[in-house]
Amino acid sequence: MKIAIVTPAAAGSRTGNRHTAQRWAAILRAAGHKVSVATEWNAAPADVLFALHARRSHPSVLSYHQACPNGNLVVVLTGTDLYRDIRYDTAARLSLKFARRLVVLQEEGLKELPRSFRAKTRVVYQSARVTTKAILPKTIFRVCVLGHLREEKDPFRAALALKLIPPEERIEVVHLGKALAPASAAQARTLMAHEPRYRWLGGLPHWRALRWLCRSHLMVISSRMEGGANAIAEAVCAGVPVLASAIPGNIGMLGPGYPGYYPLGDEKALARLLTKAMRHQAYYQSLKRGIAARQRLFRPQNEQASLTCLLREFA
Repeated sequence: MKIAIVTPAAAGSRTGNRHTAQRWAAILRAAGHKVSVATEWNAAPADVLFALHARRSHPSVLSYHQACPNGNLVVVLTGTDLYRDIRYDTAARLSLKFARRLVVLQEEGLKELPRSFRAKTRVVYQSARVTTKAILPKTIFRVCVLGHLREEKDPFRAALALKLIPPEERIEVVHLGKALAPASAAQARTLMAHEPRYRWLGGLPHWRALRWLCRSHLMVISSRMEGGANAIAEAVCAGVPVLASAIPGNIGMLGPGYPGYYPLGDEKALARLLTKAMRHQAYYQSLKRGIAARQRLFRPQNEQASLTCLLREFA
């Protein structure tokens, strides 16, 4: 098949959408398909068009629908699609309507869709391949935050929680992610100036981010909305426990019974969980067991099988 993948994230971007597009392209090429990746559909013939992001990729969705009204259009729903845009944005809603298939990246995502769209929706868990060796620091409890500094990520919640933990506690938060606005960078620098245990390292290459992840005792994902975070898949596959905001996108990745959730935006609750994980080995091991139970979902062969099954529906 000739397959086009459209993502609003440009080449060289370190966003989750770009990682997804590149990984899916590699999987589909390995299966023998001819695959292109671009920020918009260029009208080249395509047996299947994957459009990542219902709202931001809508111009490509509309162009493909007009050119191929019965074409194999797959719209992949991001966190902002599921938990904001499809409720209010006309373009995002039209993308749902035009799609022959919809894809959500975790099981809770189905619940956000109108019932009329659920029958054509498939769940495809993102995979991660982490080969970096885990080397944990022995003199400090390291917490990693992976995520750009943008409102949807609630990026400074772990830093704010750290301020509530007594200064004599040997804990640090290492934050990796690009500041998308000068104000965010200024806020990160201010937090570092007042809390020396918080370090913002900015945007780093993916391999370096994975190295920091594998050298951490915990990862915190504090997002306000997530479609299905790559960072969670990577942490689970690396064996790094996660503390997560209790939002549907995180629950869909880690499971409803996972013991590491805290209420969204509540740094006091997060500080309590960080302290508990640091001090109580039984709790820390329960987090380890929780992620181990989900590792099968994020194996590359699982993602490959899901994409293969999806394409078979168009045969």
